[in-house]
Amino acid sequence: MTNRPLDNAPHRSRLRRLRAAWRRKLDPSEQSAVVSWAAFAGVRALTHWIRRGHGPAGGGMSLHGRHFHHYNLGIAALAAVGTVAVRGSEKQRRHPTVPISYGVGTALIVDELALLLDLEDVYWAKEGRTSVDAAVVIIGLGGLMTAGFEFWPAAQRALTDPT
Repeated sequence: MTNRPLDNAPHRSRLRRLRAAWRRKLDPSEQSAVVSWAAFAGVRALTHWIRRGHGPAGGGMSLHGRHFHHYNLGIAALAAVGTVAVRGSEKQRRHPTVPISYGVGTALIVDELALLLDLEDVYWAKEGRTSVDAAVVIIGLGGLMTAGFEFWPAAQRALTDPT
């Protein structure tokens, strides 16, 4: 058995084309929107993964024996994003953590919307979750696709073109 180095040139070439398409097709605010929607979708996927029995037991955290709802983290994330928007420099506002924090914070809040609206805490109940989950997935994917509308065809070409 020979230890030959893997030829990563085609992979690197695809990534270069993808980065070029990202910059060419999307202005910085559109890039932020795509990153934000991707973070939103990632958190939604993570909460479903946790709900299936992975991650923390019971799907939540406790602070001094009291259940700590993750919408609190979402509110804190949005407050931090707001602080950067109001007081931060242009460089700080354009930092990738801003749209990521916005998408994550929004997803954490939306995930427990029923509780915030003073409805029943249905997070772990099967009833009522299916339609809410479907709506959130559709909205999230719709936002992600719309935010990067000009980018997705170029991304596909960059990743599938053999040259």
